Amino acid sequence: MIDLLITNGLVIDGSGSPGFFAAVLVEGDTVTVQRGDVSNLEAARTIDATGLVVCPGFIDLHSHAGLTIMGEPHHDPKVRQGVTTELVGIDGMSHAPFKTREELERYIWQDAGLNGYPPLPTDWLTVAGQLDKYDNSVAINMAFILGNSPVRIWSVGWNDRPATFAELEDMKSVVREAMEEGAWGLSTGLDYPPGSYASTSELAELAGVAARMGGHYHTHTRASLRSNGLLAPWEEALEIGRGGDCPVHLTHYRQSAAGVGSHLDYLGLVEDARDQGMDVTFDCYTYPYSGTTVTIGLPHWAKDGGPERLMAALKDADDRERMKRELSKDRLENNWLTSFNQAQNKQYEGKLITDIAEMRGQDPADALFDLLIEENLFISTVGLGTNAQTLYAFVSHPAGMIASDSILFGEYPNPRTYGCFPIVLAEFVRAEKHLKLPEAIRKMTSFPAQRLGLPDRGLLRNGFKADMVIFNPDTVKTHATKEDPKQYPLGIDYVVVNGQVVIQNGENTGVLPGRGLRRGRAST
Repeated sequence: MIDLLITNGLVIDGSGSPGFFAAVLVEGDTVTVQRGDVSNLEAARTIDATGLVVCPGFIDLHSHAGLTIMGEPHHDPKVRQGVTTELVGIDGMSHAPFKTREELERYIWQDAGLNGYPPLPTDWLTVAGQLDKYDNSVAINMAFILGNSPVRIWSVGWNDRPATFAELEDMKSVVREAMEEGAWGLSTGLDYPPGSYASTSELAELAGVAARMGGHYHTHTRASLRSNGLLAPWEEALEIGRGGDCPVHLTHYRQSAAGVGSHLDYLGLVEDARDQGMDVTFDCYTYPYSGTTVTIGLPHWAKDGGPERLMAALKDADDRERMKRELSKDRLENNWLTSFNQAQNKQYEGKLITDIAEMRGQDPADALFDLLIEENLFISTVGLGTNAQTLYAFVSHPAGMIASDSILFGEYPNPRTYGCFPIVLAEFVRAEKHLKLPEAIRKMTSFPAQRLGLPDRGLLRNGFKADMVIFNPDTVKTHATKEDPKQYPLGIDYVVVNGQVVIQNGENTGVLPGRGLRRGRAST
């Protein structure tokens, strides 16, 4: 007997082709699409999708949920949007491999303001071990990309210095082993230490290893290079790709809120590289707000050596004065803070740093430094990071796909954490008509699956895995805003992961059918 039968829906299969009316049959964890009369079929369960769209589940290529989902496995902010697969290990920040639990937990501490904490103590050290944590224990599928920060910690340490030849060879072996254990490529976050200490040539060598094993290079680029020219950070990324003969994926690619240069310069860089035969893609998020850990704005020298060094700098009078001189005025004046854990600091949730400083009777920089000490570095920040007037050009570009870059904690998170994917359907498709619905769905399904190399997800095709979203194209919308970000979307009626219904009539059913997806193996 068929386990699940979805009838009367408009099937948009993820390929970019127009939709068609058909039934979708689920047996176990795979689908069959069948046109014509299905009234003679018997199924354990039937969903009548009259007036609804049936499409593949959305794939998010930029997630920071790799740790938090272990403690909150139902993952409501994302699964209620229709997300059925996420890529974790982004921005150079994977949480494997490590030699010791102490090193892993130091690294978790350093960037907790971006990635949060898992249930402690940790009980994995390898890529395979982390992927095993997800099998039938979370609501959605989790793919893993290897971050270059743990690779550097493994072979070089936490300090800002070039790798020796022997250390570089050791790092290449770490990449090779991670790929063998199921990683989908190499990621960097070149504003986050210690991965940011890597040279261009070092990264090209490591990317080359990943490429030869079927992976790609996924990068948050080096912002400090902007002093060399508007596009210099992304030019370095392309240089790394050329040097390693590796496909390149530029993450959260956009024109900054300051509107420097033209968005056509950014898009032209990608188009020129593709015209020259490079495999280059990018993702962008769909709100104009940026979000990250507060510590990103502090100078690299204060973090040289690990989180203990940063805590020492925050407590040292001379280091504080030096950091004040180097701290960006924009970061102090135009960003609000979230994810406070100490009871006395919860009053500051969602407030600008300058307003918090006034409440505390302090200079803004001193207020920020003291809060970081009080919260043990665990603070996130959100600010205006993208030019809202040109965002549509990135969302609709043929080389672009959608990704949330979402942080899963705090009372005032970036609204894209709750609304990144539905806003595409509601605003960019239905209201503003920047995209046709089949193409928008392709950008959230088969295109990211193609970028990763997922062999059996991202399309509604016979024999593919049963990851699906059933939504109302006329009513789907997001309520998540800057002022009220923790709002679930409307119009996402059903979400199916590996053949099991995880969202029913907009509510979580509580089942946990997600899996760790391993490169080089069937997605079982």
